[in-house]
Amino acid sequence: MVGKADEIQALLQSYRGYLRTLAAARIAPRLRGKLDPSDIVQQSMLQAFQAWDQCRGTSDGERLAWLRQIVIRNVLHALRDFRRQKRDIGRECSLEEAIEASSQRLEHWLIAEQSTPSGPVRQAEEILEIARALDELPSFQREAIVMFYWQGCSLAEIGEIMGRSGPAVAGLLHRGLKRLRERLAEPE
Repeated sequence: MVGKADEIQALLQSYRGYLRTLAAARIAPRLRGKLDPSDIVQQSMLQAFQAWDQCRGTSDGERLAWLRQIVIRNVLHALRDFRRQKRDIGRECSLEEAIEASSQRLEHWLIAEQSTPSGPVRQAEEILEIARALDELPSFQREAIVMFYWQGCSLAEIGEIMGRSGPAVAGLLHRGLKRLRERLAEPE
């Protein structure tokens, strides 16, 4: 049993970057001081580990869909807790739809014509690799990329949130994308 538990933990760990990217993309920057995407992911991974026998997925894509639902539920619960505490989150959009849209934007970023049955498997592997590479970036670069590409914020909006000028944000994006390209070009 210990071998199987280690195998499940290793598999879940390989999805951590992807799940963190999804959670971070849906937590408004103004809530980041109170709600850390890593905490949501940690809770989600613990729940997934405990309920692993309920996962019917056999491929990365199917398991990611199952894990995405767990993350959505945990983000919704965390935001509900803020509402109970009378915090101002009334401007938040439907989180389930927003996370799904973020996930789709990430997936569409990779999609070319899927001409073979192995296409979805390759796509899931590429999504995981991008998420891992994104997770390895310095936090300011990662946040700027997530806000710009997945949340659709403008350079001015990102600059206001991060307390930086537009050109500084553009530099963060440029350096972050350069590092992502370098990381993704490296052979495993």
